[in-house]
Amino acid sequence: MSRTAVILLAAGAGRRMAGAVPDKVLAPLAGRPVFSHCAAAFAASGVADLYVVVYRDRSQMTALSAFAPTPSLLVRGGRERQDSVCAALDALPGDIDHVFIHDCARPLILPEQLVALHKIVRREQAVVLAHRVVDTIKERRPGGRLRTVDRSRLWATETPQVFSKALIERAYARVKARALLVTDDAAAVEQLGHPVALLENTRPNPKLTSPQDLAYLEFLLAPEP
Repeated sequence: MSRTAVILLAAGAGRRMAGAVPDKVLAPLAGRPVFSHCAAAFAASGVADLYVVVYRDRSQMTALSAFAPTPSLLVRGGRERQDSVCAALDALPGDIDHVFIHDCARPLILPEQLVALHKIVRREQAVVLAHRVVDTIKERRPGGRLRTVDRSRLWATETPQVFSKALIERAYARVKARALLVTDDAAAVEQLGHPVALLENTRPNPKLTSPQDLAYLEFLLAPEP
């Protein structure tokens, strides 16, 4: 029987929060920590057999463990995001077939999205939640010239991103061997030339990056009048 693990990344330093909160994934949001919203969505979806919570330090580990879904492993993160992902992958037991990787600074994921991603990964081996780019995008060329990029082909990737365990392990082994820096997990898989499916997200799934994002997230979570 296929088994699935969820890697919940919570070890980021959150420098762009500029000290507005001590820890952005533990910041209160609609009455509970940001991390708790992520954990609750995954628990409600029923997609996971195991969780790996990646923490920054012992103090954060203690706080996160109060909200971690079960069963969970707690793994200390690394210097870069990709180091944290690799540490979590190394901690997975051998019987895991598929892996969700989620940045816990995105608390607005929905259980139905997780179920849809789980279904797709079993067919495609790699899938990411993403939304279409709606702005007109310009590329700045030498000499100050601009070039308009065809936005019909552009997608902004989000998390979760979901992969077969064998594929994402092979992808990160290549990243480490070549000393590459990747900003998301799909970029690691792209190095192998493997296609990555897209699940379009038509709902806001912003990442908590700066202090004003907290107010926006509160607005999105507010009940409709």
